[in-house]
Amino acid sequence: MMGGCVVLFVSAWAVVRLWSMPVAIAMCVVAMVIPPVAAMVANRRGPEDRWWDDSSGDPTSDEWWDELDGKKRH
Repeated sequence: MMGGCVVLFVSAWAVVRLWSMPVAIAMCVVAMVIPPVAAMVANRRGPEDRWWDDSSGDPTSDEWWDELDGKKRH
């Protein structure tokens, strides 16, 4: 995807701007939007992935959070 961004950007200002400046700007805008969208798609978690239920490794912290969540009553 990053290669596609580079190709869009370089071709926009090396070639496309000679024929149409608005199209070159549009290509750069598309190249600008691709990396954040790619990061969001790559870091998406599935509905079955319950990462928030994992323990942190600190027993005191885990007990405290479990008490706040109502999982354990002291």
